[in-house]
Amino acid sequence: MLRNTKQLKGFAMRAMDGEIGVVDQLYFDDESWAVRDLAVYTGNWLSGRQVLVSPVAIMHTDWDAGLIHVSLTKKQVEQNPDINMKLPGTASDFVGRQSEDSHLRSTQGLTGYNIYAEDGEIGHLDGFVMEDESWSLRYIEVATRNWWPGKKVLVSPAWIERVSWTSPELYLSLLRNAIKTAPEYEESKAITREYESQLYFHYGRPPYWADDVEHVESLSLRDA
Repeated sequence: MLRNTKQLKGFAMRAMDGEIGVVDQLYFDDESWAVRDLAVYTGNWLSGRQVLVSPVAIMHTDWDAGLIHVSLTKKQVEQNPDINMKLPGTASDFVGRQSEDSHLRSTQGLTGYNIYAEDGEIGHLDGFVMEDESWSLRYIEVATRNWWPGKKVLVSPAWIERVSWTSPELYLSLLRNAIKTAPEYEESKAITREYESQLYFHYGRPPYWADDVEHVESLSLRDA
């Protein structure tokens, strides 16, 4: 199921032997756009430390209760790496292990980036939409109110031409009119496959699930 990552902020995280803190933001790989870590604020338990917890450790997410269960003990969480934030300009988009993994970015760090189409500015990045099973970021949320008032649209990270991590600016391989006439995104409404199909048809791009269908079909033909 697709969910806006804003929902996760403030979710409590519970280890196998007790609660460990609340989710602050997500860190993802800027090449695969897969979530790599959740930044968890531990409060008084670890003197306000923020630690990184991998989605691999998540056993269950109770979206209604705002609770994430992980297959870790509190001791294991205590031994997880801290976040050592750096602030290049206005964006806190790196963690302490930047030197060994320069592709790790934060959702909070990218929020507010100015977004440009091939023919001009269209708005700013206002959020992310994630697939809750694979923990992949499927869409970025574009707020166009500075250019086309009162509208938000979704675009795929696959359509990002480049990102200037220091400006901060993000460039899409789309035209402004395609954004202007795109199906509107409303955070309060669930994202259905029908809506996604309309979105990809509008932009004239193949959907991300097409690869899965082609893979299944090729296996079926091979086994026939």
